[in-house]
Amino acid sequence: MKFTLSWLKDHLDTSASVAEIAEALTDLGLEVEEITNPAERLADFTLGYVTHAEKHPDADKLRVCKVDTDEGELQIICGAPNAREGITVVVAKPGVYVPGIDTTIGVGKIRGIESYGMMASERELELSDEHDGIIELPTGEVGQRFTDWLAENDPSKVDPVIEIAITPNRPDALGVAGIARDLAARGLGTLKTRAHEPVQGDFACPISVTIDEDTRDGCPLFTGRVIRGVRNGPSPQWLQDQLRAIGLRPISALVDITNYMTFDHNRPLHVFDADKVAGGLRIHRAQGGETLTALDEKEYALQPGMMVISDENGPESIAGIMGGEETGCTEETANVFLESAFWDHVQIAMTGRALRINSDARYRFERGVDPEYTLEGLEHATRMILDICGGEASEVVIAGEVPDHSRAYRLDPERVISLVGMDIPEADQRQTLTRLGFRLEGNMAHVPSWRPDIQGEADLVEEVARIASLTKLVGKPLPRLTPGIPKPVMTPQQRRAQMARRSAAALGYNECVSYSFIDRASAALFGGGEDATMLENPISSEMSHMRPALLPGLLQAAARNQARGFADLALFELGPVFHGGEPGEQRTEIAGLLVGRTGPKDVHGAARPVDLYDVKADAEAVLAAIGAPAKVQILRGGEGWWHPGRHGRICLGPKKVLGTFGELHPRVLEAMDVKGPAMGFVIYPEEVPLPRKSGATRAALEMRDLQAVERDFAFVVDAGVEALTLVNAAAGADKALIEDVRVFDEFIGGSLGEGKKSLAITVRMQPTDKTLKEKDIEAISAKIVEKVAKATGGTLRG
Repeated sequence: MKFTLSWLKDHLDTSASVAEIAEALTDLGLEVEEITNPAERLADFTLGYVTHAEKHPDADKLRVCKVDTDEGELQIICGAPNAREGITVVVAKPGVYVPGIDTTIGVGKIRGIESYGMMASERELELSDEHDGIIELPTGEVGQRFTDWLAENDPSKVDPVIEIAITPNRPDALGVAGIARDLAARGLGTLKTRAHEPVQGDFACPISVTIDEDTRDGCPLFTGRVIRGVRNGPSPQWLQDQLRAIGLRPISALVDITNYMTFDHNRPLHVFDADKVAGGLRIHRAQGGETLTALDEKEYALQPGMMVISDENGPESIAGIMGGEETGCTEETANVFLESAFWDHVQIAMTGRALRINSDARYRFERGVDPEYTLEGLEHATRMILDICGGEASEVVIAGEVPDHSRAYRLDPERVISLVGMDIPEADQRQTLTRLGFRLEGNMAHVPSWRPDIQGEADLVEEVARIASLTKLVGKPLPRLTPGIPKPVMTPQQRRAQMARRSAAALGYNECVSYSFIDRASAALFGGGEDATMLENPISSEMSHMRPALLPGLLQAAARNQARGFADLALFELGPVFHGGEPGEQRTEIAGLLVGRTGPKDVHGAARPVDLYDVKADAEAVLAAIGAPAKVQILRGGEGWWHPGRHGRICLGPKKVLGTFGELHPRVLEAMDVKGPAMGFVIYPEEVPLPRKSGATRAALEMRDLQAVERDFAFVVDAGVEALTLVNAAAGADKALIEDVRVFDEFIGGSLGEGKKSLAITVRMQPTDKTLKEKDIEAISAKIVEKVAKATGGTLRG
């Protein structure tokens, strides 16, 4: 959004400098992107007087001029047709940069005669497109700065231009009047109010207007009138200067007036050539397939449902976006129909995007204009046309009505202070909202029609804070609400996830983050792939189901790495897995995968393939990091994707499963295209019991000063007896005294016979109150033999 300082002062009575205005705008949320000050680029140009001019001896169109300047008389060669003796000109001396030709003037020779500068035209100074001759000034003193002369005689030429960035929620700032309102609320001046008396129509409007019933949601209000007998010549110089300063090219008085209204009050308008309109105007939705050549000379094919303005000949305007070329105004236009309407912003945006039309009207309508200014804007533009172009106006025709936008929100002064953090008196809060156009009734603030972004009490707080300026906010330490150390923010499960990641990374695993979606075949290998976990709209066929486990994603990552030559891998992932499509049918897992060998070959030892004891140790380390009990049981009975004889479940009792480790089934590896061996572990952190005490203190360290005693036992048992059964039986002989039981040897065959095996264990006994004597050890040993024999049917090996 661009505007000039003088344009702003048409709405704001202020003595603030450009720098002060720019700082206030940015602080108000209307960020200043650029300030262009013509006086700065013209500062080095001065006035001179041509005392003598004669024809160049070697060029018919060049003249050698003697020019009086503040540095004395200079010889300047000029090719302008109006270069002559006795005129006051604008001089660029050597070293001066000329913006219009992007050149720095130097001393040079033209056809053998030296020239010490140049006399400038308006285009060379970027004042206008005029370049038929050099500038002739009616008055002026030799040596006077050209910018000073302009400030006295033609201030519009040195009018600073301010460009601000507008966020989509501030359509009111797309008009200079809205910007002035914000600055007046800040206290940088007084807002000027304009009273526009309605223009009394001299005759009935000959063009009728109707809105189809199915289009009233997109066009609640359409107003217009005919103005006949207009003269559509060039617009006044002040209007051309204003438009040219913000980058618009003046076209004709009628078009320039509508452009002025667009930027002055955020009120887009359209002018039809009334003599080219056949019958009345109808606002309706396109059937689809209609074509219209717009004012940009491009033909557009309308889609079904788009809003258009048509006469008896067909579509004449794309509603709220761009008019048609057929009914556009030209220099010969004598009678016009001036339109001012209110359009639904969503439908305008959809049509503009579909047709790929970018216009000032679309830009404003799709962000929101003031619905109550629709008719007033028509009256304002009518008055400008009558003043500039002459003619007489008809009565206004109106179709529809202003939509109800009324809403009010409660202003709580104390709440404003607590949220903003500034002590803003209630009187100042109310004054701020009043200056912004809000109507206050008690504690209820009624929102003005030009502020569609105000949608709640919090927006009132924002307006008060914005005008008060948050740059005045002073940081103040808050008093401590609770003594001591605050409670931790993270939940126990979040802390466990953090510790699990650190532990796995410390063990040498690389973390993977994969999609929660996998293909049906991979899901089926791990107990999933049912319709309950199938996605209704999958990203691709390879992401059709929610994953039932983390291992499929890790195996797919391993396969991709192996295909690229990386055979030895250690990967892990922490994330949710899904066993159904309903809430609660998911849980969090930590999974690890070892593939290949333990490491590269080196001179100190040979690398070996990974085995289940590697992942068992890693799984136990991760469990220890998240607080699992040290004493667990290793049981069989894992899922079908584990090798039936090379895996184990880590349990607290037969029903409480903390995790599983082992070798993955060859069938799974073949289906996933992974070259083995491949070992994995899965841990269920939610199954790990939380500590009974929530305090941060640790239990006291218990030190034993009595010597421990170890005894070895070898039992002959049936080949089907599990070692865990024997170990648990031995440990139960005296739970207070026996500290640890470990299997250290297994022997099968020989003299033991068919179907028998020998399991050797070491039992560690730790006394607490007295040193064990031989008779005590013998008594405990007898209990161990008795317990093992009862549990396994085994006998002590001789």
